[in-house]
Amino acid sequence: MAHDSAHQKKLTVAVLGPGGTGGLLAALLARAGHRVICLAGDDTANTLRTAGLQVRSGTFGDFTTPVEADTELREPVDACLIAVKHTSLRSALDRVEPTALGDGLVVPLLNGVEHPATLRTRYRPDRVAPAVIRVESTRIAPGVIEHGSPFAELDLTGDGVPRERLDALASALAEAGPRTRVLDDESATLWAKMSFLAPFALLTTLHGLPLGEVRTRHREELTALVEETAAVSAACGGPADPAQALARYDAFPPRTKSSMQRDAEAGRPLELDAIGGALLRAADRHGVKVPVAARVVRELADTAR
Repeated sequence: MAHDSAHQKKLTVAVLGPGGTGGLLAALLARAGHRVICLAGDDTANTLRTAGLQVRSGTFGDFTTPVEADTELREPVDACLIAVKHTSLRSALDRVEPTALGDGLVVPLLNGVEHPATLRTRYRPDRVAPAVIRVESTRIAPGVIEHGSPFAELDLTGDGVPRERLDALASALAEAGPRTRVLDDESATLWAKMSFLAPFALLTTLHGLPLGEVRTRHREELTALVEETAAVSAACGGPADPAQALARYDAFPPRTKSSMQRDAEAGRPLELDAIGGALLRAADRHGVKVPVAARVVRELADTAR
């Protein structure tokens, strides 16, 4: 039965980690009329309850929208978006008890490829719907989100998740703002992001340089790392086109930094294990040789210590 979007069912969506990415999606969904519950620590939750979410975006406009906020999920929702960093995932999940979630989808927007399996040990496996988001969005203060990129694109996937559940969430997101599509192959979707992200994150962080200087001054190393990552991706059922990956890096603005690099600059913990470690473990599982990746991850781990 087809409905036009004006009569689309309004969803109840929890957002765990209303930072740059989570806050942007929470605000867009709330502005579109969905019920949004942000889950965060006491201080952030209080700020959001009183001041709402404020977004500055060239694409979606500047706006403030009220949202609900709490320190933990207390009722079933249609979906819970998980937008924290890997480094705080375990403690953050305490805010979302499986019994409280009910039949809701669990939608991680995390980097890397290993987290869906982790989440499926805690939540209903056929309700874990991993997503990949391409966006540059930063939380500049609690409840204040600056969306800097001219794009926000989301790929939603989930092996075994009922298709109509994915479609309902995707159409709510698309109507609210981000270009959203549902993709069939979870592993291919996650590796499409991983094979682009890993070389970019690892090398910008290792050298402390924006992408423009990495791709000129460290071209050989970048090329080797891209080729290794593509080989691992192919073994895991993902895309394997090193030339296309390099072309994408070359098209980016030269001052582009990775979020891992920003974490390093701010003295925050790095998602090194979720990105570099996962890449090495996948390579090992499939017998793919990755000497450059192994060296880069080792050097980053030494520096982080």
